[in-house]
Amino acid sequence: MFKQKNTIRLVTLFSLIAVTGVSAVILGNMYVNQKIFETKNFSEFFQTLDVDYFSNITHKLLVEDPFYEEFLGNSQVIDIVHAQEDKKFLSLPELFEKSEKGIVQISVSGHLEFAPRFSTSGVGSGFVHDKEGHIITNNHVIENADKIVVTLVDGTSYNAEKIGSDPSTDLAIIKIDASSDKLHPLALGDSLQVKVGQPVAAIGNPYGLSGSMTAGIISQIGRLLPSQDGTGFSIPDVIQTDAAINPGNSGGPLLDMYGEVIGINTAIFSRIGEFTGVGFAIPSNTVAKIVPQLIEHGEYQHPWIGISGKDIDPDLAKALDKKEAKGFLVVTVVEGGPADNAGLVGSSTSKIVDGVEHIIGGDIIVSVDGNEVRKIEDILIHLQREKSVGDELILGIIRDGKTMNATIILGDRP
Repeated sequence: MFKQKNTIRLVTLFSLIAVTGVSAVILGNMYVNQKIFETKNFSEFFQTLDVDYFSNITHKLLVEDPFYEEFLGNSQVIDIVHAQEDKKFLSLPELFEKSEKGIVQISVSGHLEFAPRFSTSGVGSGFVHDKEGHIITNNHVIENADKIVVTLVDGTSYNAEKIGSDPSTDLAIIKIDASSDKLHPLALGDSLQVKVGQPVAAIGNPYGLSGSMTAGIISQIGRLLPSQDGTGFSIPDVIQTDAAINPGNSGGPLLDMYGEVIGINTAIFSRIGEFTGVGFAIPSNTVAKIVPQLIEHGEYQHPWIGISGKDIDPDLAKALDKKEAKGFLVVTVVEGGPADNAGLVGSSTSKIVDGVEHIIGGDIIVSVDGNEVRKIEDILIHLQREKSVGDELILGIIRDGKTMNATIILGDRP
């Protein structure tokens, strides 16, 4: 039996949380079942509450009054509140002040492969990943460098060594030998929560102008960006922004207004070599998945199906006698690859429709692990977000008018 004072505290807690739009009935049910408070379920629930709706009084009560921690039976809840206190929607000046110490300038020098007598140099950006001195940047910034120098915001410079890289996603890890008090890691956010239209900022070293900030919005998500490694593969799930990104910004962070890294600035779309309003960033969830492997193994193994084909547009749909123009037609199956081992069938015939020849006859992929496939991006994004080499993948396919499933064991992309 709770004392009267504690009962008042409970009412206060429920009232404070209820004003955020969360049903007090749900919280009441949680109170009745004490065990829920002792599991991570309540912590996960608590984490979904929008911190912007909490008043400072709420934080003070939850953090400073030991009753709440005792009642909830889970110190993780209090940890979440402490963490949420730091997650404040920032103004641009506040965002810069919070982030600038974690941004670095990367200077590289090297020689041309085809003309070793001629030297090259360049400047890019990066940011501190951890207190061990790991720096995240773009692969193309350091790819052909003989020497890499990292300069921190206080002007201190360090020689850096290359730890690992993944040309396919244009990510690289370098490391400097700096004391931990000099290193200010930036936190990775959750790029799955990124919304079109939300404000963002890019900080980097365009044209060697260190510590420059530009601001804009998220223009679109889920873009497919051709990889710079010459393999013909693409980078899926890329973020598009209109925040100005220029030469020298590569490798720097794209930040949300809470100061979390939601992307790594990597490329622009331009016919003149300068920013024209379309920039691209590798999403932070891709970074979070790949970087630990680069640190540990120096490389990343990409899951691979072993097919090529075409998105189904209206003309191809007509040739396939398909009512809706969506899905992915398998044209080629790599011999001995995962798809070949699973029995997928490529296209072997053609059909002329409205005077145009279309290759047909292959399997049509309409779903991946139960999720609808409209085009190849849906497959690639699912692979990048959810899968690793050796995982099982279930493709829903249409073959000769019949729907069936094909189970594939993903291989390592060559």
